[in-house]
Amino acid sequence: MQTELLEKNLILKLSFDFSLMVIAYCEKLEQERKFVIGNQLLRSGTSIGANAMEAQNAESKADFIHKMKLAGKEADETQYWLLLCKYSKNYPDCDTLMSKLEEVTKVINKILATSRRNRITSGT
Repeated sequence: MQTELLEKNLILKLSFDFSLMVIAYCEKLEQERKFVIGNQLLRSGTSIGANAMEAQNAESKADFIHKMKLAGKEADETQYWLLLCKYSKNYPDCDTLMSKLEEVTKVINKILATSRRNRITSGT
């Protein structure tokens, strides 16, 4: 991935940084033999950025919106797994991840709102 693309695109930067944080957290979970939650969290947490990256090459505005919606759904799933970690006994602290995920989710929601509004006003 080109560093320039990450620096120029807020959602790509945020979701990439979040993915790196998720990987590090899941490595801790693996060390503590908490494989089931760790694997689920790793998949959904890194899929947010993958879907946002895929949206950058969308074939249409509708395709872009669809791919960003998928990123939002992955963020929702990631929140679920993080909540399980937060409220389960003997899991490492995940408050920093929760906070970063909230930031990512806000940007995704803003992108979707703007994209939908622009789609309606342009008639496509």
